[in-house]
Order: sequence, then C-alpha cells, then structure tokens
Amino acid sequence: MTGAAIALFTDFGPAGPYLGQVEIVLRQLAPSHPVIHLVSNAPCGNPRAAAYILAALRQQFPQDSVFLCVVDPGVGGARKPLVLQADGQTFVGPDNGLLNTVAKHAERYDWFEIVWRPEICSMSFHGRDLFAPVAARLVLGQAADDLKPYHVDIADWPEDLAEIIYFDGYGNAFTGLRYRSELDGRILMVDGRRLEQAGTFSEASVGEPFWYCNSCGLVEIAVNQGHAERQLGLMTGMRVAYE
Repeated sequence: MTGAAIALFTDFGPAGPYLGQVEIVLRQLAPSHPVIHLVSNAPCGNPRAAAYILAALRQQFPQDSVFLCVVDPGVGGARKPLVLQADGQTFVGPDNGLLNTVAKHAERYDWFEIVWRPEICSMSFHGRDLFAPVAARLVLGQAADDLKPYHVDIADWPEDLAEIIYFDGYGNAFTGLRYRSELDGRILMVDGRRLEQAGTFSEASVGEPFWYCNSCGLVEIAVNQGHAERQLGLMTGMRVAYE
C-alpha cells in the first residue's frame, strides 16, 4: 500500500543534479512513499517570498503529508534545521522564515529542532544529507529521537505579503496576498499601474492586464494571452496595494 507523500519544495531549479540527489535518498529510505515535485523553482535564495507560496500550496495536501523544504541561502551557517508540525502536516527545513507563514496560518503548530546528524554531511547540501533523511524518518514514524522542542517567534511575521513573490511559466505574477471577498471590485496598484479585477482570463480583452484570484487562493496579476512579467516590467519584490 502506498504511504503518505513527501512533497519537495525547493529553489534548486528543474535542471541540474540536485533534485535527483534528494529524490534518491527519499526513495532508498522510504520506498513505499511517493515523492512529489511540488515546486523546484521557488524564489531563489528568498525564503521570505517562498514562505507564502508554500503556505498556499500546502492546502491541497492531506494531513499526513511531509514537506521537504529547501530555500536555504544560509546553509552551513548558524541557522537551525527545523521540523514544523502544523494542522497534521509536517514540514522539514531551515529556520530562516521559510516555514513561518505555514505556522502563522495554522490553527495549531509545534516547532522542533533537528538534533540528529548523519555521519557525513555536506556543509552546502543539507537538503540531501540532513533534511531528506529526516523527512524519510518522519514519514516512517521513526524520528522521535531526532527532534527536541524549539521556539520560533512569529508574532511579528505578516499574515500576508503585499508584494510580488513568484512568476509562473506563463509570466503571471503571484502576490503574497490571499484573496478575500472584500477585495472584489477594487483596483490593484503595482508600479504606478492601476489594474481592474477579472474573474478569469476570458473576461479581459486580449492583451489586457488584470488581477484575479488564482487557483492557489492568492491574488495574481496576469495579461490575457500575454506575459505579465515582460509586458508590465514586473519584478519579484514589487509592492502592490489596493485603492
């Protein structure tokens, strides 16, 4: 019987050797548990922006899922390796803000520091040598002695992020704002441009920019049959605001 899934959320990129190296560790240690490549192009070296994508995407996964999360520019440094248990899901990753939004949105959560260490651990690839083995042990129910309680202060961490955090393959711009019904009909401002709302792409004219609620529940900027990133000159980190 297939067990709970392990979802990979990384900034490794789809090319190169890193995804494969992590996946083979998971398949060797937890072969009955499927590995899902959820995101491999999270904002590179930007755990703050990536945190809001992770929190949005986790909603589609069942409670026993384990997320292996690596956006880790401080790898090998002072930041702690952590496990977050939030509303029945488990997240493995660095203490750099990447897991904070999940905790902020959760009804119940607990933090743990990973105290287990492998015999050999690359200083630059904790995703493969530390996080992947711990994720496998967690999904197998074997990690009780690997962890100790930990505290992360998320009191001042924002619930939502009013900026562009990610571009998909179509050039559409995700923001860190969750859609709420009270936003309906309002004008979204980005880089001095005023964008009206559309329910879906076909409601806008060809070439027209607009904002809408995307399939992840986030406010997104798009151009009907166009490429919002290029056509509007958008960049990650640009602030957005509603009139």
